[in-house]
Amino acid sequence: MARELHDHYFREAKREGYLSRAAYKLIEIDTRKGLLRRGDCVLDCGAAPGSWLQVASKRVGPHGLVVGIDRRPIDHVFELDNVRCVHADLEEVETEELLGYLSDDNTPGPSSAASSGPASGKRFDVILSDMAPDTSGDHTADHFASARLCHAVLDRCGDLLVEGGRLAMKVLEGESYAELLARCRMLFEKVKGFVPKASRHKSTEIYVIAWGFRGRGAAEADLAGRAAVQPPLPPRPRSTGWTT
Repeated sequence: MARELHDHYFREAKREGYLSRAAYKLIEIDTRKGLLRRGDCVLDCGAAPGSWLQVASKRVGPHGLVVGIDRRPIDHVFELDNVRCVHADLEEVETEELLGYLSDDNTPGPSSAASSGPASGKRFDVILSDMAPDTSGDHTADHFASARLCHAVLDRCGDLLVEGGRLAMKVLEGESYAELLARCRMLFEKVKGFVPKASRHKSTEIYVIAWGFRGRGAAEADLAGRAAVQPPLPPRPRSTGWTT
């Protein structure tokens, strides 16, 4: 039954023109949790091959903007002219480069991302992340690598996400999941875990959905607290990209 279900999503993605079956995860998340709104500016982290960009592009509409970032290039030509792709590492790209896409020269129309930002005077309304590490087969190691990617996303929220903004990011379940949720609850007013029906039957992935970002002050306090109590992380191994 589980194999039939996943074959169904694969066939539907081919039929409807989505770049991967992962599109149905975001469709369900947004339909049930209400993350994306017309006119939103959205940052999609680990966006390749681009199925979440396809979904978000349609849901924010022609006056919204979706910026996808990945270490793998995204070559797809999207149906709407409201998608921008950045070939870069989220942990290394400059804040000014990402916020530069929200300038009046780049946005198709008005956006609600009106908080002050260092480059354009705007920030993203929503941050999405379907990133997952290159899996090793070791569940514990893969879980911690996945959690690290989520913490990297949270590290950038203070600079990139509008106060009151929303977040959805994937993590592989494991022992540090509770710590990740606790950090999210310090940064957001409401946090929930959610498993879409399109997730593979044997997968341990779960999506952390968060609403009501508390703003730059909360983010700065969070980062200062983490720096005070945590030793530096070991260097991250090189990778060609993220899996979805």
